Amino acid sequence: MPSNESISNSNNHLENQENSAAAKSDREISQILTEVGQSLEELRTRYLQVEQDWQRHAELVKHKQELEQKKASNFEREPIKTELKDIEQQISELEINLESVLLPDLFWQAVRFGGLGIAIGWLLKSIAG
Repeated sequence: MPSNESISNSNNHLENQENSAAAKSDREISQILTEVGQSLEELRTRYLQVEQDWQRHAELVKHKQELEQKKASNFEREPIKTELKDIEQQISELEINLESVLLPDLFWQAVRFGGLGIAIGWLLKSIAG
């Protein structure tokens, strides 16, 4: 029959393991929450940038249309042509920025492959069950 001391040591050992597992779990959760917070902040920053770029793009397109209308009735076309070229360049730069933001990034890849994993899981469950 085990002694009270060995039972007590065994119980202390189990409590220490549970405490270290709980502490490790808390650290992992804290790290995950920190990463999610950082990702959310990056997403918010990107969203604000995209919103500003879209507004600037709309302003430039409108200004370009106004200049093209003036160009038809204006005799001094050279200054307007130069300004139109500058606006077209700015529009193309904004479009490139917007396209690069809208391309799939790591988050969307995770969503896509996560969804694929769920679909495969459902398929395997239906086959097995």
